[in-house]
Amino acid sequence: MPKTKAVTHADLAPSRGSTDLGSKLGVFLIVLTILCGLCCFILCLIAEATRSQMTWSSSDEKGKYECVYSGSGKTPLLCAASAFVGLAIAMLIEHTFMLVAVSKLPPSALLTLDPDLGSSRTLTWQAGFFFVATWICFAVGEILLLIGLSVESGHLRNWFRPKPSCLVIQEGMFSAAGVFALTSVFFAAGLYLTALRAQRISREQENAQREMIEASALYASPPRSPHLTTIARENPIFRETQIEQPSFVFPIGYSKDPNLV
Repeated sequence: MPKTKAVTHADLAPSRGSTDLGSKLGVFLIVLTILCGLCCFILCLIAEATRSQMTWSSSDEKGKYECVYSGSGKTPLLCAASAFVGLAIAMLIEHTFMLVAVSKLPPSALLTLDPDLGSSRTLTWQAGFFFVATWICFAVGEILLLIGLSVESGHLRNWFRPKPSCLVIQEGMFSAAGVFALTSVFFAAGLYLTALRAQRISREQENAQREMIEASALYASPPRSPHLTTIARENPIFRETQIEQPSFVFPIGYSKDPNLV
C-alpha cells in the first residue's frame, strides 16, 4: 500500500511568491547589494592609492613655478566610475524590489500592526532611521565620487606638460566615498530586515485575530437542540381491559299469597 502523508499547516499555507520579502530572490538581492558595496569600497581604495598628484618646479630663472601631474589619472578615473555606477545600480535594484514587495502586500497586512504596541513604534522608528540614513550616505558617497571623476578627467591628455595651475583631489576623499558607499549598503540591509520583521509580526497578529474571531463565533452560536425522531411500531399490541359490571342480587321474599297452597 502507498504511504499517505499527513497534511500540515505549512502545506495549507500559501506559498511565497518571488516578490515576497522573505523569498529567495529577496535574500539574493540583499546579499548582492552588500557584495556590490564591498566591491565599491575596494575600488575606492584603489582609486585613492592611484590618484593623481602634482609637483612644483621652476621653469626659468625668474622663479616662476609650474606644476606637473604624476600621472594621467586613467586608473583612478575607471575605478571611481565603476564604483559610482555599481553603487547606483545596487541601490536601485534593492529599493525597487522592496517597493514592489511592499506594494503587493494586502491592505490588511499593512494595517494589522497595532500603533499602540511598543514593538510597532520601535519598528517604525527603525525603518525611518534606516531609510533616511541609507539615502544620506548614498548621496554623500556619490557626490564625492562625482567630484573625483570631474577632477581626474581634466588631465587625461598632456598631463606631463607643466601648467601654471593643477587641480588634484585632496587626500582621503576617495576613501571617504568608499566608507559612505559601504555604510549605505549596510543601512539598506538593516531597512530590509526591519521590513521583513514588520511583515512577520503583521502576519502573526493577523493569524491571532483570525483565530480569535473563529473562537468567538464558535462560542457565540446558540447550542443546537437534539432532534427527536419518531419510530413507528410495526406490531402494536392492544390490551383489552375487561370491565366487569357488578351483579346485583335482589333477594325474593316469600309472598304469602292465599292462592298458593
